[in-house]
Amino acid sequence: MRAQGNFRWHQDARLFAGQSEVPRAPEGQRDSFRALPATPTFDALTALTTAISQQAPFCLSDRPLPDDIACPPGAFLTLTGGASGQPKAVRRSQTSWIASFDVNAYRFALSSGDSVAVLGHLSHSLSLYAVLEALHLGLDAHVLADQSPRRQSVCVAEAGATILYATPTQLRLLARGAAAPLPSLRLVLCGGGALDAATRAVVKGLCPEAAVPVFYGAAETSFITLADAHTPEGSVGRPYPGVNLRLLDRAGRPTSDVGEIWVRSPYLFDGYALGSSTDTRWQDGFVTVGEIGELDADGHLWIKGRRQRMVQIADQMVFPEAVETVIAAHTRLPCAVLPREDALRGQHLVAVVETAAKELSAEEIIANCRAALGTLAAPRRVFFNSDLPLLPSGKIDLNALSNWLEGQI
Repeated sequence: MRAQGNFRWHQDARLFAGQSEVPRAPEGQRDSFRALPATPTFDALTALTTAISQQAPFCLSDRPLPDDIACPPGAFLTLTGGASGQPKAVRRSQTSWIASFDVNAYRFALSSGDSVAVLGHLSHSLSLYAVLEALHLGLDAHVLADQSPRRQSVCVAEAGATILYATPTQLRLLARGAAAPLPSLRLVLCGGGALDAATRAVVKGLCPEAAVPVFYGAAETSFITLADAHTPEGSVGRPYPGVNLRLLDRAGRPTSDVGEIWVRSPYLFDGYALGSSTDTRWQDGFVTVGEIGELDADGHLWIKGRRQRMVQIADQMVFPEAVETVIAAHTRLPCAVLPREDALRGQHLVAVVETAAKELSAEEIIANCRAALGTLAAPRRVFFNSDLPLLPSGKIDLNALSNWLEGQI
């Protein structure tokens, strides 16, 4: 059953932009759509809470939106990261997120004694979700998007925050900037990307008392799976409560082998208000965004990669994500793998590792990939970049990185 109603500001919840408290917005009624600024944080939160109090449809955006963009009452828009294409505006009902608020409250024992820290801007759906969940359930929320990582760590400690919502990139930056551990945190809720072993170890040192559940999902689906301390390394976990998964082969038939991931749940989006994707399709109440994976006998989901990133090298289909996983495990550093044109094989792969360290060996990285994945799937060349370009969501900007590579090859 879907949850009912609109987002609310619970009477017990308090909201802070850094250390400045955001005043409670007066209640009212306004059904027309509101495009809201995503920055600066105080202004964004003030506008968001006004939209909530007026039960108005809204979108927090860091870029101009078309004048004719449509969003009906009871709905809102979020923007996708656009890691490998043009950003899209995802339209969903407010109940599609409210449905998971109570799930998380039960599963993670959320209470009015908890306070939530949020590191990203509200144009990123993970940050927006964290704020709306806290307000709806009666938790304090501290949005630290305008602060440096060092200052963010100080604010988390001073607020005594018990819950942190963050992406893997944000966690690495926070750990790099923090001068001391953050023992008040009991829960680090990670989403927006895979949490590699190196980053998990860094988080354990920074947040020694915290459990670190990792969500897998998409802007269109919200939560799909949840991984915890008992999840096998490399898996994204079992289905989130209320989620029904099925895998289909290329002919659209159910398969117990590798297949396209289809999702049915109370948390799905309604459609795109801006942009589109040929990978996103509906069928019998299920939706797919073009991710490929497989389920093991214990119900754990293993992601192979995204269909739109799949590369054919000679006669072999290769997922760059699989190569990134091998390189990240070997170097313990962020990386990205991208295709380049190849006159002989059609395409080949190159890798970019985020480091300025001179002692890293490109030849060793390539040899390790060849041993793990075979010659065709291994990158032909490895480049080093001390500052990989990022999207507002914290994910690597593959388009910007591809343009950077053009000047290197």
